[in-house]
Amino acid sequence: MKLSATTKSIFLNSICLLYILLFVYAAVSKLLDFENFQVQLGQSPLLSSFAGSVAYVVPTLELIICCFLLSSRWRIIGLFAAYGLMVMFTAYIYIILNYSSFIPCSCGGILEDLSWNQHMFFNGVFIVLSVMAILLNNPEQNGKKYILLGIGGFFSIGLIATLFYMSENIMHHHNNFTRRFPHFPAVMDKEMDLQSDSYYFAGSDNGKIYLGNYTAPLQILEIDSTLKTKTIHRIKLDRMNLPFTAIQIKILAPYFYVVDGNVPCVFKGKISNWKASYVMRGDPYFSQFVPTDSSKIAFRTILKKTKTNTLGLFNLKDTTAIKFEPKLIQKQIDGVFDTDGQTLYDNQSKRLVYVYTYRNQFIVADANLKFQYRGNTIDTTAHAKLKVVTISSSGETKLAAPPLLVNKTSAVHNNLLFVASNLPGKYESLLMWKKASIIDLYNLDNRAYLLSFYIYDNDNKKMRSFCLEGNYLYALIGEKLISYKLRKSVTKNYQNEIIL
Repeated sequence: MKLSATTKSIFLNSICLLYILLFVYAAVSKLLDFENFQVQLGQSPLLSSFAGSVAYVVPTLELIICCFLLSSRWRIIGLFAAYGLMVMFTAYIYIILNYSSFIPCSCGGILEDLSWNQHMFFNGVFIVLSVMAILLNNPEQNGKKYILLGIGGFFSIGLIATLFYMSENIMHHHNNFTRRFPHFPAVMDKEMDLQSDSYYFAGSDNGKIYLGNYTAPLQILEIDSTLKTKTIHRIKLDRMNLPFTAIQIKILAPYFYVVDGNVPCVFKGKISNWKASYVMRGDPYFSQFVPTDSSKIAFRTILKKTKTNTLGLFNLKDTTAIKFEPKLIQKQIDGVFDTDGQTLYDNQSKRLVYVYTYRNQFIVADANLKFQYRGNTIDTTAHAKLKVVTISSSGETKLAAPPLLVNKTSAVHNNLLFVASNLPGKYESLLMWKKASIIDLYNLDNRAYLLSFYIYDNDNKKMRSFCLEGNYLYALIGEKLISYKLRKSVTKNYQNEIIL
């Protein structure tokens, strides 16, 4: 059916008016709530790495297109631009729904109530309208327009696909400190009142959590993974006449280890009877330790020769065979404060991980301390920000100012590294930092950052440490032990995936 010139004009003007209303509303909504819009882009799986630029470009383009549509002379350019932008939006939604690791929150304004599929349909309608308007405007040139529509659609889809690829690469391997927060990857499940804040995680295994107690150093609290039952075990040592000052307990089932790096000494026993036998005493003194198998213990000490933190390995079958790997921990300032960190061991992947406290780096080695690689957390603090002074009268080294804490505490589980960060990332609300702790998740196999999630404060107290067992995270917050169920967005990254 051939339309009259008047009908074509009314139809064309109506489509342009609809686009103007849509783009003006969309642009003004973004600008009036610009900070929130920028945060939403920061959480986008496609545009996280470009959120700062895209937040300015999109509303600016929408308003410029409106100006073109208002002018009869430049209207055709505005229609092609509107078509290209709507194709980009639609391609964005398609990739979100089919290729994204998670689906973020929808956009704001009156469109917030639409689902992502409804958004795609809405955009599709406007794409059809723009094509119709383009073909109605000077129809004698429609042959060229078909070619331009094809080129424009291909370019728009290609641009979004390229941004997705680049953003994913930057986010996982060259992150500029932009976090991703999928929908509830860790959901609070249960809690237990321990009636004391002196507990620490000694280990976990086979559905059981073991807590040591700083005020009762030879006591272990065993709790089932459902946080319903608890049992107190009292450890018996075959030698009690040592000058203990800093007893620590670690469990690598079926064995447990009692050590005091200030003596130094090591006791070993089985959790079946909680009796430990003396197996080693003598140099070196050490401040941290983790058992890597039934007969080996990785530890951190200050090497006498260099006076710097160094990782080493005890062999309990031959206590004279002590191995040091001085090249693993790298000095930046003084070798002690600047190299402080946490020594971890993942029994599933047989890896030892050392996470620095004051810089964005961690070290990965095998169970025998053979170096594998150095990884980075997503914050930008590559050099420890410390002010170290030496007291001339005593020769003692101290911190002259509070240091910038980067990584508060960490845990490893099934080839994943969980790091409780102390620094806010881009586009994050500082208010949330007053209400919760943030855990960043990394894959130790491909060195990639995966996602982040919140662990909310309890009774105005923050999480001080955590551990993993199965598909649950357990956190010590104040006097409580709280469990969080890990969702598929986390557990799908396990080497041996746990089905929820």
